[in-house]
Amino acid sequence: MIEKIKLNNGIEMPMEGFGVFQIPEEDCEPVVRNAIAEGYRLIDTASSYQNEEAVGRGIRNSGIPREELFITTKAYIQQMGYDNTRTAFEESLKKLGLEYLDLYLIHMPFGDYYGSWRAMEELYKEGKIRAIGVCNFYPDRLLDLCYNVEIKLQINQIERHPHYQRKEDLEIMGELGIQAQAWAPFAEGMKGMFDEPILKEIAEKYGKTPAQIILRWNVQQGVIAIPKSVHKERMRENLNIWDFKLEEADMMRIAQLDKDCPSMLDTRKISEVKQVYDYLNNPVLTSL
Repeated sequence: MIEKIKLNNGIEMPMEGFGVFQIPEEDCEPVVRNAIAEGYRLIDTASSYQNEEAVGRGIRNSGIPREELFITTKAYIQQMGYDNTRTAFEESLKKLGLEYLDLYLIHMPFGDYYGSWRAMEELYKEGKIRAIGVCNFYPDRLLDLCYNVEIKLQINQIERHPHYQRKEDLEIMGELGIQAQAWAPFAEGMKGMFDEPILKEIAEKYGKTPAQIILRWNVQQGVIAIPKSVHKERMRENLNIWDFKLEEADMMRIAQLDKDCPSMLDTRKISEVKQVYDYLNNPVLTSL
């Protein structure tokens, strides 16, 4: 049974969910249906993933009541600004075929995200969104936004895995009462993640896989994780983390793996900021 965590507005959210980044529109519907059938109730997509319509079909054809699901999508850079975000939200809602969203996020810390936040605050007050938040905000921008909004952020979705553990970020989010959520919890297997001797040794100790150890490490620290896989056996494996607990000594060993450097995206690096904006002119699925 997937545990839930209560956000700062009282809404309960599953501690583990299913991400659909880089799953093409034509393949996404059966993948979402399979994920829900395996037990996932949190489904995470974004307008920039270009698969919201397929996600919506998967939800409708899952046989699971809407109120049992927690659906997230996001507004991208070209959708920033008050009017743009109001429009983007309605477009996403229509594509998903839903009457409301459980969570709506600002995808990147670029553009007029202050105007977007005002729009999201209104949508929240109107009951069209149950929780609102951001993605990829480092502590400085997160603090600045928090000091200038009416409604407190509920979520900051960040790249977070054993190679990039972000201790300071988590501490500041904790002080602000903002829930951390980890995208790419495996860093897509980059930089030898699954071959780390420490993870393999700990996995053998518990009779689990390195992937399961990584997910358990996240949720055990109160971080929501959203792994992705198109294979049902991997979906099932990723869910099988709720029957054990890592000992503190093992948590400390995993802490040694921190390289304090992102593997996927660094929004403070000039070349990667340029890449993010280039994506707007060439919207193919990349690691954004």
